[in-house]
Amino acid sequence: MRCPYCGAPDSKVIDSRPTDDGSKIRRRRACLVCGKRFTTHETVEIVPLMVIKKDNSRQAFDRQKLLMGMLRACEKRPVSYQMLEDAVANIEQELLRSCEKEVTSIQVGTLAMKELKKIDEVAYVRFASVYRQFSDVQSFWEEVRGLMNGREEKPAEEPAEETES
Repeated sequence: MRCPYCGAPDSKVIDSRPTDDGSKIRRRRACLVCGKRFTTHETVEIVPLMVIKKDNSRQAFDRQKLLMGMLRACEKRPVSYQMLEDAVANIEQELLRSCEKEVTSIQVGTLAMKELKKIDEVAYVRFASVYRQFSDVQSFWEEVRGLMNGREEKPAEEPAEETES
């Protein structure tokens, strides 16, 4: 780290501690040439996640856009804003864990549907109807039938556990 006083290229770290919010590391340094002390703040460099759209255009991942789409699907449903915030955070973490710099909109939509399915089945069907762009009632019905078949396979107590978490 270059000294802000004399411009010397080397300094030593005297003290390191996280900031109050934990997003940065605060470091006290001393210049090896002039001896003056200064503070630096270190943050993790996050490479922006790019989403490849269906038309092959690219745009930065926008968690707010995803959240708004999920909010529309949950309109007039018993789903809290915090539940959707948590779902979007889960999606974002899963995308970042993949270590890919670019993901497809299909991957994002699939993860959103997976999260909505856990939260509210009606919201899931609403989101799926827009996301999958059902061409007719038959394809929509097949999606609902698949959802109902999945429910029949689960034990009776499992859905209640999912609602509580």
